[in-house]
Amino acid sequence: MGRPTKENSLTRQDVIEAAIACIEEEGADSLGVNRVARALGIKPPAIYKHLKGNAELKKAVALNIYRRFFAEFTIKTVDIKDPQTFLKAGGIAIRDFARSHPGLFQVMMQFQLHPDDPESAEVIRESQSFFKVLLGSKDLSETQLIDIMRMANAAIFGFIALEQSGLLTLPRSTEDSFQVMLDALFVAIEHIRKN
Repeated sequence: MGRPTKENSLTRQDVIEAAIACIEEEGADSLGVNRVARALGIKPPAIYKHLKGNAELKKAVALNIYRRFFAEFTIKTVDIKDPQTFLKAGGIAIRDFARSHPGLFQVMMQFQLHPDDPESAEVIRESQSFFKVLLGSKDLSETQLIDIMRMANAAIFGFIALEQSGLLTLPRSTEDSFQVMLDALFVAIEHIRKN
């Protein structure tokens, strides 16, 4: 990547983009101030002018990855009105992102979103809005919405984690099993909505 020129000095976004490039090339374990500084051809202290350390770097990168993910997810689901079709397209979009960007997906999944943090809260609201579209209803209770989000995330992200770990070794197609899971998930969501 190299050192930015004087007239084009290093920015916070440059650091985030360099970190993302490292993750894409080397995996989630490459996310750190020292590695990113090497990629930029600078000394680590130069990064501290923009981010206070590894924790802030990880947060900034994870939030940036979430924004990228939401952009891709929206493109693949924007015109879908039928809730079951939306769930299937959304599940496939998540899985496609995980397959295309395994390191980024890992960083995203390892970052804990805190509702009391304004930046994390924004990501949570964005996620909730997708679920509200999926459910085609604005009249869900907060409890129902949380239960549905947790169940859907556990099923979809759990499947992806097992698949990426190479643990789905039985002879059935993982594509077929994923589709069956999404169909069953829709039935479970409908059950929660009605209770």
